[in-house]
Amino acid sequence: MHQGNHRDHEGAKKLFELVKDIKVAMMTTADPDGKLYSRPMWSQDTDENGDIWFFTKLHSPKTAEIGKDNQVNLAYSDPSSQTYVSIAGKAEIVTDQAIVDDKWSESMKTWFPKGKDDPEVALIRIHPEKGEYWDSPNATALHIFGYVKAALTGESPKTETQKVDLA
Repeated sequence: MHQGNHRDHEGAKKLFELVKDIKVAMMTTADPDGKLYSRPMWSQDTDENGDIWFFTKLHSPKTAEIGKDNQVNLAYSDPSSQTYVSIAGKAEIVTDQAIVDDKWSESMKTWFPKGKDDPEVALIRIHPEKGEYWDSPNATALHIFGYVKAALTGESPKTETQKVDLA
């Protein structure tokens, strides 16, 4: 898997800034028949290269799906700030105990009661390739402004939208 730094591409800094405080992402994978499945995943962190990490059970439907087709999509949403981000990339299952140890936090015991040495503990590393974000000003102010503007002019307020190449 390519290990280049994709945090420095145009627009990438803002994209990663938008998702850093959103703790749950919807991860979409494809099953062997091509059907798409999405599930909520707790975001661990984004490393210095911009790879995004999640803990998972080694033997789970999503790891099997990633083993067959490593293209995934992550969707982040924070309606209170009107922030929405979509990231497409390649996933990899990581079982290296040193990396598991480094990324482990006690809150993971919720999903892994046996702790970080449980043989079912694994990580999913997402190497982002493309992203898109929608970032709006303060939601309440935007809604009030948008309603008034739409009523007076027939135009809706503008949301900042940016497609970002992360490869």
